[in-house]
Amino acid sequence: MNQYPNATRLLLCAGASLPFTVLAAESGFFEDATATLQARNYYFSRDFSDIVGPNRQSKAEEWAQGFILNFKSGYTPGTVGFGVDAIGLLGLKLDSSRDRVNSGLLPTLASGEAADDYSRVGAALKLRLSQTELKVGELQPNLPVLSFSDIRLLPPSYQGASLVSNEIAGLTLQAGHLNSTSLRNEAGDDKMLAMLGHLPQRAANSDAFNYAGADYAFNAKRTTASAWYGQLQDIYNQRFLGLKHSEPLGDWTLGANLGFYDAQEDGDRLLGAIDNQAFFSLLSAKHGGHTFYLGYQSMFGDSAFPRVFANVTPLGNEVPTFEFASADERSWQVRYDYDFAAMGVPGLVAGVRYIKGDNVDVQATNRGGPRYEGKDFERDLDIGYVVQSGPLKNVGVRLRNVTARSNYRSDIDENRLILSYTLSLF
Repeated sequence: MNQYPNATRLLLCAGASLPFTVLAAESGFFEDATATLQARNYYFSRDFSDIVGPNRQSKAEEWAQGFILNFKSGYTPGTVGFGVDAIGLLGLKLDSSRDRVNSGLLPTLASGEAADDYSRVGAALKLRLSQTELKVGELQPNLPVLSFSDIRLLPPSYQGASLVSNEIAGLTLQAGHLNSTSLRNEAGDDKMLAMLGHLPQRAANSDAFNYAGADYAFNAKRTTASAWYGQLQDIYNQRFLGLKHSEPLGDWTLGANLGFYDAQEDGDRLLGAIDNQAFFSLLSAKHGGHTFYLGYQSMFGDSAFPRVFANVTPLGNEVPTFEFASADERSWQVRYDYDFAAMGVPGLVAGVRYIKGDNVDVQATNRGGPRYEGKDFERDLDIGYVVQSGPLKNVGVRLRNVTARSNYRSDIDENRLILSYTLSLF
């Protein structure tokens, strides 16, 4: 499956119409251009054998090979500089079957089987004036109200316009309008869906996500304060306030990441009433190769946490398996990471994490059924290594093992094995 979205075709035509003499002028358009090719081999297995309901599939297990080509130009000379960013994506099926689909690695066809391959090409025209940049076309924003969730074979993207301004030292202002999305396992683009907690809300969609926000770094850039607004038009709107701080203390470095979200239904209320407030805190202490974390997160209101499908969020206790963002949920996290560079083995890192949640209003979370207190927990083990030298330099391997249990949603046993290599073309 290979599809060129309308916005991409328009941008490619616009780029081609720019005079070649302008693009080739003595400027940074070519001189500052970069291009990388990443190869990503991804094995994903998620066993949820206790699942109940009409869909009795007990496992999602697939293996695929992906290629991600990224090109970023410099800018033409003049008061307003022009440039182009482009991305090419290709996913290839290595192993799958009808009873193991929907891992998020590959598209699932109408026949119930995974596609043999899928691909996408996208581009964005960019304009720079002083320290302000406008992009129109294929975008991959990473925002508190719309995180960049590159957690499968190929990354997702959006189509629209974004504006980033750094005219004032320490202050970054951003705004944008997105009209469609290409999901992590799709070639084409479509309207955007919402998620409430862990459940996709397929009864409604929107062709407009609007956002605006500010991040201000001060105190020698050790402290950052943030304020953001996001709107999935006619479904929900959301506000975010955040504070991050890092403080050296002798041989230790202490850190804090605090955030508060407030969301409600928007416009035509296509999914009905939405009422959610979310607070999270994640504290850290680093000494040598050791980093310790302690987190607390709490949901308030009558709804689970809303976000654009199928993104993760910057919530302190959210991980790619369980979100701990159901209605009224409270959760606690302990985590330990170790960087083996401290022992003379650079490139090797490992970590273990445990999160426990309770107080879930199951009836509000699942929008129906009996009311009782939901509880869940998750244990994650992660290890990764990137070769530092020799012919295999920059080859990386990551292994993740997960045990997640709940009394109101399916239990999950999960394994991921990811091999990656990034080649700098120029």
